[in-house]
Amino acid sequence: MDLEEKRTKKTRKEDGKEERCGSGGGDGRGGETLRADCPFCALGRERLVAENALACAFRDGFPVSKLHSLIVSRRHVADWFDLTPEEVLCCNALLHALREDILEKDASVEGFNIGVNCGAVAGQSVFHCHIHLIPRRRGDVLDPKGGVRHLMPGRGYY
Repeated sequence: MDLEEKRTKKTRKEDGKEERCGSGGGDGRGGETLRADCPFCALGRERLVAENALACAFRDGFPVSKLHSLIVSRRHVADWFDLTPEEVLCCNALLHALREDILEKDASVEGFNIGVNCGAVAGQSVFHCHIHLIPRRRGDVLDPKGGVRHLMPGRGYY
């Protein structure tokens, strides 16, 4: 069974309108309405590679590496710290499912970076909570030691 077949098919409908991220509808939780000006809220279902009740995932439009994926909350919230504990669990479940899917698709993947930018000064450019899952391959950089510490010049080497 591939990842597409493993997707949760649950949707909540009110007044005949589908409510979920990935369809451009409402949030399905009675929380903040999804925003028409948000690229993740307006994301078409055809882009999804995985989903569950409170989160969905798709391949990054500007990938750092092949199969770079984003996990987004269905509810429009600014960042990780605005998620409910249930939303965190759903995002985490998709991280694990995507990891397995990527490892099945590409045997050259030997590691991952998981990243969340919270706030403009941390590099966030889309203010809808999203988690990056970046597959890493041997030799993709000269020296991977320090990982995300290289965001701050001179801090990656220790």
